Amino acid sequence: MELVAFLGNDSESWGQVNGLINHETWEKIIIIKNSHDISFTLPEHAESLVIETNKPIIELKEEFKEKLKNKLSGFEVSLSIASGNGKEHMALISALLSIPIGLRFVVFTKKGVETIN
Repeated sequence: MELVAFLGNDSESWGQVNGLINHETWEKIIIIKNSHDISFTLPEHAESLVIETNKPIIELKEEFKEKLKNKLSGFEVSLSIASGNGKEHMALISALLSIPIGLRFVVFTKKGVETIN
């Protein structure tokens, strides 16, 4: 399974993304972050996509779609939106569904990585 995780400016939520990365074996990890200087350390096998999040939501969705459509190889991805804001989440979810690709929302808990849908 591939992991797509959005990394917002809210650094207190980055532990959630780290937990997902470090407690599951992923075929591919794509971390999406905004164009601000974010000092999040990526593992070697992860890919980072930089997105300009101050765009209007429709433009943001199209940027997500264009940058993701050739990066994903399966029919479904595990998605983390524990970080970021509603506009970013809406644009990302809409872009993934437009590719089209199925979504499995994942979260890191005391039990490990769990699916929440």
